[in-house]
Amino acid sequence: TGGNGRGKSSIADAIAFAVTGVPFFGERSIDRLYSEQNPNLSITLRYLDANQQSHVLVRTRQKNRMDVTLDGLSIRQQDLNVLFGERDVFLSIFNPLYFIEELGDKGKELLERYLPVIPQEKILAEMGETEQAALQNESLLQPDVWMKNRRSEIRDLEGRITYLTGQKDLTAKQRTEAQDKEAALSQELEQLQEQVRELEERQFDGIDRAATEERILDLTAQHQRLSKEPPYAADTTELDKRLAQLRKDQEARSTAWYQRRYTQEIADADAQVKALLEDYKAADLALKKFQVGSTCPSCLRPVTVQELPHLQEQLRTARASIKARGTAARGKWKQFQEQEEKDQAAFYADAQKAVEQMQGQIEKLEQERTALIEEADRKNASHAEELDSLLVQIQNLSATKDCGILNAEELARLEELRGDVLTCSAQLKAVRESLAAPSADYDVQIAEVRQAIEAKEKLLGYAAAFVSKKAEMLFSALRMNRVEICLYEAVKTTGLAKDVFKFTYNKRRYDRLSLSEKIRAGMEVSELMKRLTGRNYPQFVDNMESVEDLSNVRPTGQVIMAKCVHKADLCVRPAQQQRRVEKAA
Repeated sequence: TGGNGRGKSSIADAIAFAVTGVPFFGERSIDRLYSEQNPNLSITLRYLDANQQSHVLVRTRQKNRMDVTLDGLSIRQQDLNVLFGERDVFLSIFNPLYFIEELGDKGKELLERYLPVIPQEKILAEMGETEQAALQNESLLQPDVWMKNRRSEIRDLEGRITYLTGQKDLTAKQRTEAQDKEAALSQELEQLQEQVRELEERQFDGIDRAATEERILDLTAQHQRLSKEPPYAADTTELDKRLAQLRKDQEARSTAWYQRRYTQEIADADAQVKALLEDYKAADLALKKFQVGSTCPSCLRPVTVQELPHLQEQLRTARASIKARGTAARGKWKQFQEQEEKDQAAFYADAQKAVEQMQGQIEKLEQERTALIEEADRKNASHAEELDSLLVQIQNLSATKDCGILNAEELARLEELRGDVLTCSAQLKAVRESLAAPSADYDVQIAEVRQAIEAKEKLLGYAAAFVSKKAEMLFSALRMNRVEICLYEAVKTTGLAKDVFKFTYNKRRYDRLSLSEKIRAGMEVSELMKRLTGRNYPQFVDNMESVEDLSNVRPTGQVIMAKCVHKADLCVRPAQQQRRVEKAA
C-alpha cells in the first residue's frame, strides 16, 4: 500500500524488467525505472522456484550496456526465456491487463500456440457413426484447407457438367449438320460423275486407238535405232599434226636471235682507237710541257734554245701521226659497226617474212579443218532434227491416244472433275464414318458427375460438423468462470471455419467494462495462461483500491495487490498480516 508516486507500480515494472528486460506493460522505454540524475540502474530479484530453492536474479544497466546474472553467473535473455517462458507468456500471467490491452489480436496467436492439440480420432469419437465412417480416411488436420479443396473440386465438377452439356448439344448439332452434309455430298458426287462420263464418252469418238498404238510403236523403234547411231566426227588428225608443226616452226623462227658476226673486229678496233687516244693525249701533254731545259727524248740531254723549235716540230709531227692513225682506226670501227647493223636488219627481215609465210599456211590449214568440223556438225544437226521429228510424232500420237479429241480446255476440265470426284468421295466417306461411329453417352457421364457432387457436398456437411465439434472441444480448454474467448466461428453458408477473436466478461465486450471488471477479467485470463503453459508465477494487481473483491477468481499462486492509500508511505506486508491489522482495527 502507499500513496500516489510512492513506488507501487515501480515494483511491478522492476520485477517485469528483471525477468523480461521490459517494464510491466511491455513497452520498450524504461524511463520510469531510473532517475534523471542517475540513468544507471540495478534490480535484484530474489525468488523461490518450484522446489523451494532460493535464487537471486540481478539485472544492471550501465549507460547502454545491459548485464544479467543468476546466482552470480552471467546469463543471456534467451536463457531467461527458457526458464520463465517467452516475454508475452510471463507478462500475460504477471500482469492481468497485459493479454487484452497490450497483445490485442496477437493474443489469439499466443493462445493458439499453447492450446492442446486434439487428435482427429478423438473429435470423430464424439460424432455420429455416419460422420465417423465418412471422415475416417480423410486428413482433417487443417479442416478449412480441406474444405476449400473439396469446394474447389465441386466447382471443377460443376464445370465438368457444363462442359459435358455443351459437348452433348454440340454433338447433336454436329450430327444434324453431318447428315445434311452427307446428303449434299452424295448429290454433288453424282453430278460430278455424270460430267466425267459425258467428257469420257466424247474423248475417243472416231479414233482407232489400236492403229494409233501400232504407229507409235513403229516410230518409237525408228527413234531408238537412230538414237543408237554414233554422232559424226570430223577426221582432223593429219591437219592437226601439220598445224602443230607449223606453229612450232613459226614460234621458233619468231623467237630466234641474230648471232653477231663482227663482234671481235669491232672490239679490236675499239681497243685500238682507245689506245691511240691515250697516246694522243700523252703527246699533246708532252708538247705543252716541252721547253728549254727539258730532257730530249732521243739523246736524253737538256734542250737548248736553238734546238727547241726543231724538237717541238718533231713532237707536233708525231702527234699528227697518232691522230691520223686514230682516225683511220675509228673509220675501220665504224665500217664494222655499220656492216653488223646491216646484217642484223637483213636477218630479222628474213625472219619476219618466213613467219608471215608460215602464218598464211596455218590459216589455210585452219580453214580446211573448220570446213571438216562444220560438215560434221551439219550431219549431226540433220540427225538431231530427224530424232526430234520422230519424238514430236510420237508425242502427238500418244496425246491423241490418251486424250482423244478433247481440246486443252476440255482436258483440263476433265482432270479437274476427276480431282473433284476424289475429293468429294473422301469427304463423303469421312462424314459417313463419323455418323457410323458410336457417340459418347453424355447423359450417363453427367449423372455420374452429379452423384460425385452430391457425395462431396454430403462430405462437406460432415466436415462442417467436425469443425463445429473441434471448436466446441477447443473452447472447453478456454472455459473460464465469467470470461469467454472465441477463436473460431463456422460460416453458416459454407461450413468453413472463420478466424475471430472475441473477448467478453459476463457476456459484455471488454471495451465496455469498468476498470474493476477489466482487472477481474484479466485475473481469469492470467489463470488460463497458467493452465495452458504449465507455468505458475505471481500475479501483480495494480489499482486494487478499484476492486471490491476477486470472488470470480480462485488464484492458484501468489497475488501481489497494490492499493493506493492517501498520503501513506509505501508499505509491503503479507495478506494474512493485512487482514489481522484490519480485524484489530
